[in-house]
Amino acid sequence: MTTGTTTGAEGRAGLVAAEDVLLFVNAAITATGQREFRSQAYRQRLSLDFLHAYVRVNYRRVYAASLALDINDHNAARIVRGLLEHAADVSVEERRAEGALIAARLAKLPPQRVYRLFRELRAARVNNRRTRAIMRDWLAARPDAAHDAVKYRAGLKTAVRHAHLRLDGLGTGSAPDGELGAFLFRPGSLPRYAHRLLDAWRRAHYEQGAVGELPFTVAEGFAARHGMKREAFVERMVPRMTRLERLRTQGKRADGPPDPPAGVDLTVMPLTRLALYVLSLDRQARERRREELTGALRTAARRAAGPHAGSWGRVAAVLDDSYSSSGSGEKRRRPLAVALACHFLLEALAAPGAYTPLWTTGTSDPLLVVPWGPTPLGTRVVDALEHGPDRLVIVSDGWDNAPPGLAGEVLRVWRARIDPDRRTAVVHVNPVYDADGFDVRRLSASVPTAGIRDAEDLPALVEIARFSEGRTGSAELYAYLDRRAARCTETGGAR
Repeated sequence: MTTGTTTGAEGRAGLVAAEDVLLFVNAAITATGQREFRSQAYRQRLSLDFLHAYVRVNYRRVYAASLALDINDHNAARIVRGLLEHAADVSVEERRAEGALIAARLAKLPPQRVYRLFRELRAARVNNRRTRAIMRDWLAARPDAAHDAVKYRAGLKTAVRHAHLRLDGLGTGSAPDGELGAFLFRPGSLPRYAHRLLDAWRRAHYEQGAVGELPFTVAEGFAARHGMKREAFVERMVPRMTRLERLRTQGKRADGPPDPPAGVDLTVMPLTRLALYVLSLDRQARERRREELTGALRTAARRAAGPHAGSWGRVAAVLDDSYSSSGSGEKRRRPLAVALACHFLLEALAAPGAYTPLWTTGTSDPLLVVPWGPTPLGTRVVDALEHGPDRLVIVSDGWDNAPPGLAGEVLRVWRARIDPDRRTAVVHVNPVYDADGFDVRRLSASVPTAGIRDAEDLPALVEIARFSEGRTGSAELYAYLDRRAARCTETGGAR
């Protein structure tokens, strides 16, 4: 009797642990501390602060392993800082495992976010040996320290000072010995620099011709100082812009054409980012470029589907394009972009001709979708289930309000009365973090829910979502996290 009671208690504790872990993973995927449609930024930040502290203290192993999952960059940087700042009682083996995960994730983060993290570590006075080694190794792997010195000058100076690093030979393609130190800490001490980029920065202070040799974000400041006309400057800088910089500058030109700038290949863009770009265009531009945009979205979707393409059988999707999918000023149209990207990805994952999309507004033209109206998820779920799909995927923020709660009741009855054998796999993916609930909003306890930020992560998130059904405990979840962590450290990336 005692054994059975203990086993039951252990099982319940395992389920609670699994629920806590999934709650944090959903938050780490969707929340960025920015304002959402229904919650202010400060509430997002307070909610995240609590979750990070709670999981780091109670499930540190899981906290570190989360770096191997498809969490967003904001939370990845917070986890790295939390691990480095609070490591007093961590064993040598745990430090080694955490260090490998941190190094792999930092290699994947954008450099500006890593430099911001280094500044935060200095402000928090985190300067232990492991922190200095991680900073040293990351900087040593940078392709060109001179480029970073020009583009991320303050960040590089902070990192070098904080970690007490030598600048000579820093990076794989750096400047001659002595030049980086003079450039960062003794500006004006050398009459010229042998490294082309460093010398272009020096000449750009008084020579307009040197401005075009600098990275775009650095050149913008010099162009304004010299009074250069914006249109002429942007046209001149196009060869030196990244793909995203070209799209971004095009969007800022009020009189600019809706066509993509020269040299931009939309088909190589990540799927969700491409969906955001499509939604930034007006209706006329989308209609005129329908063939080009649809082809690019389908190409990106097939690339994201990878080996899973065509393997999901009959798929029905309920896609939320209600007014709340417009997002917020900081995350403009992000929920709608995720739904649009999921639409094309699910089309690629389904068997040929076996995909049924159902938008909440009833639209049949996904390329022209706009955020509008209420959220009648329950009605659309009924319509989707009538098609008898092998999989039903719901992409929504979970605010079912036409009428309220209908979707959850439909799914409950479906699971309990009509499909208790689970012939139809149902999953809800939610792109919006609910700060008040410390999680993404769920439609029904009988349906697994996972947070989603990028549609490309959908196949992996469907795998994670099965742990939230309550039929598996913490052991299976921990085994899954260990596999992802091992894969992350072996390949040097988080995917």
